[in-house]
Amino acid sequence: MTSLSARTALRTVAITACLPYITLKTAWLAGSHVGIPDGSVLLDHRALMAVANGGSVLMDGAVVVLALLLTRPWGLRVPAWLLALPMWTATGLLLLIMTGYPLQLLVLALGGDGGGAGTAGRPVLHEWVSAVVYGGFILQGLSLGALFALYARDRWGHLWRGTLGELPESPTAPALRAGAVAASLLAVVPGAMHLLWAAGSTAGLSADRAAGRDSGFHVLEAVYVLWTAVAAAGVLLLAFRRSALPLRVPLAAAWGGSGVMACWGGWLSAASLTSADDAAQQPTTAMVLTYAVQMLVGTLVVTLGAYFLTERAAGTRGAPA
Repeated sequence: MTSLSARTALRTVAITACLPYITLKTAWLAGSHVGIPDGSVLLDHRALMAVANGGSVLMDGAVVVLALLLTRPWGLRVPAWLLALPMWTATGLLLLIMTGYPLQLLVLALGGDGGGAGTAGRPVLHEWVSAVVYGGFILQGLSLGALFALYARDRWGHLWRGTLGELPESPTAPALRAGAVAASLLAVVPGAMHLLWAAGSTAGLSADRAAGRDSGFHVLEAVYVLWTAVAAAGVLLLAFRRSALPLRVPLAAAWGGSGVMACWGGWLSAASLTSADDAAQQPTTAMVLTYAVQMLVGTLVVTLGAYFLTERAAGTRGAPA
């Protein structure tokens, strides 16, 4: 298969994988309850859910735009930041699902408890909805990720050639190291809280969230710990450069880990601001702090990575800034 036909096939997969989610959300916006069981918490806040559904349709529609941008000639003329920001956001949102959902299914198949999903025992969605939606997200992530890897190689591949140990000395290295250490120390806060929750502790959880825990909850918390560690490791490797690893490895780690931390920290923070009036469902101070610091760390890591690449581009002869 030629490179052009491979990209066309990947684009088709990415766009097609968006259709089930967009169709389902559009049906909900139109008033349908398909996939939503009676008593679901989603039916308690119809106006809020309409806004959320409309926003999520736009987000998935952005995947279609990205798939076109990454495969059409005009996409190479798009300013770097205009592509990188939505692509980083998509990477962060999709990576957690791509790693967490298959692990949740595996644990469930091995005898894990899946009965706690929902709010205080109330199911949120029918099981088939998760399979359709998350299956589509995984296909989107795989195809869009492959397209971005091909695009980035063609446009910016010269920026991550070689190994960490071959990087030249930089006058701004102390600032990068200080930022990387600060980000890693801050990452201890969300990392420790997610680790406690993954291990079964209810410290800092709201009463409703603690009552709704199941094996899927514990798996997802463990995946948060994983991506927190990946983000910290990526930025520390970039800052201290004492490794024979290919440069693309810590860059990819910092990119993916920061995306998961910042985007999901932001998503959970926004959700905590729109919680129900029931005291049992209100997020605790520990939860709000965890999500906020998680978002801060992810933003700091991606900012340091962007600075590193900008400096490297400026120092690479003949490379576009």
